Formats: sequence, structure tokens, C-alpha cells
Amino acid sequence: MKRIFALLVFTAITLTSCGEDLDDNLVAKTEVETTFNFTHNWDDTAVTNSDFNTVQYTNTNGEMLSIEKLRYLISDITFSREGEEDIVLDIYNLVDVTNNNNLSFTPETKIPTGTYTNVSFSFGFDAEDNVDGAYLDLNSESWAVPNTPMLGSVGGYHYMQLEGKFTNNTTPETGYAYHTIRAADGSTTPPTIQETAINVDLGPIVIINDTSFEIKMNIAEWFKNTYQWDLTQWNNMLMPNFQAQLKMNENGQNVFSLGTITQ
Repeated sequence: MKRIFALLVFTAITLTSCGEDLDDNLVAKTEVETTFNFTHNWDDTAVTNSDFNTVQYTNTNGEMLSIEKLRYLISDITFSREGEEDIVLDIYNLVDVTNNNNLSFTPETKIPTGTYTNVSFSFGFDAEDNVDGAYLDLNSESWAVPNTPMLGSVGGYHYMQLEGKFTNNTTPETGYAYHTIRAADGSTTPPTIQETAINVDLGPIVIINDTSFEIKMNIAEWFKNTYQWDLTQWNNMLMPNFQAQLKMNENGQNVFSLGTITQ
């Protein structure tokens, strides 16, 4: 009888301990990690750096082109909640498709679980962050914009560098450099400056666990919507071209979209 009683006590203790361990493991997370995975396509055809350096893409203006370099900067990831202050992650990430660097980005700051009315980020830097020479790591990546009168004497940083070659029935293979920056017209006094960073809205989401967002860039959009880009006219020296920068900003409004979300 004593042996049976001891066994029952041992079993009860064991079950209680296991139950406590199980409860501990089931405690819900209150703060979670977010990861942003950047993928690239040309009108739904996947593009990676293994596809670079071959003239194989056709834009809406009928030019065939290659991609030899693609780098761009995103910043200020923002989580918006109904009736509460936005959570703004004051960070940036230089996505370097050419070298397969930073295609996945996990901010150090965790966010609370809950219902968010929108998740967004900036393509490029806004006026507050686009401070000339402020980021040593970006300076070392040759990402800074020259501080010259031609470019409005404001310096700052690139938003994107997209380069390659293009050709058509009448144009021999020619290099292009589609570089986006803050629009500046240095020919006026004082220089005319227009901010051209793009706010990208990803939409609402309920976050209950660590979450990964796929951010899709359709590279073809840079050349077609709303302005049908003519590479024979605008292929180089676009950084000091105020009107070209404004058109790039127009075309960039629909470049990014939300892909797969995993939690």
C-alpha cells in the first residue's frame, strides 16, 4: 500500500511539473521580430543578379535593355495602429542586388503584436534624414550625391542606381544610368529643391508572431507608368536633370508591392 501511495504522489508531482512546463511554453509573445525580404521581377519574370549583363528585357518604348547594377535604399519602416502613435523604425537598408547584399533585412527593434492599419516604408531618405555626409557606411559605398551647384548644392544620398545597356533598331548598344536622387534645379537662384522620396504602403496586417514580408520590385515599372521612358533621350546625366527626377518619382509610385507574408 505504501508503495502504491508513493507512486501516486510521484505521478501527481510529475504531471503537475509537466503541466507547468507546458503552460510556460504556451505564453504568447508580446513583441516580435519583423523581416523584410526584397525580391525583383520584370513584369512577373523573376530577376536576380544571375540574369544581369544580358540584353533581354523590353521596355514599353520598345528598347531592349540589360541590367548590370541595381542598388536602392529603403528607410523609416512604419507600423500604424488605430488611435495610437505610429511606430517608426528610424533605420535604413541599402539593398544591393548586384552583389546579393541586404536582400533580407531584420530591424533590431521588435514591435508589439496586434492589429496594424498599415505598414509602410520610404524609398530613399526623407528631407530630415537626407543629410549630406551623415552616414559613414553609405559614404564608403559611394552612395553620396556630390555637393555641387549643378545638383543644387544640397548633397545628400542616392535613392537608387539602376544601370545597364540598351539598344533598338536604330541605336547601337549604349549605356544608361537611371539614378534617382532628391530633385534639384541648380540653374535657379536659389536652387529649386523638391523631395522625391516615395512612401510605400503595404496595407493592414494582424501580427501575432515573428513576421516576414516579401517586398516585390517590378523593375519594368520604372520605364512605363506614368511616363513612357525613352532611353534614347534620357539615358545618362539624369541626376542634374530636374524634370527627369520628377518623372522618375512619378514612375516609382507603383514599383513596389507586397508579396507573401509569413508568420
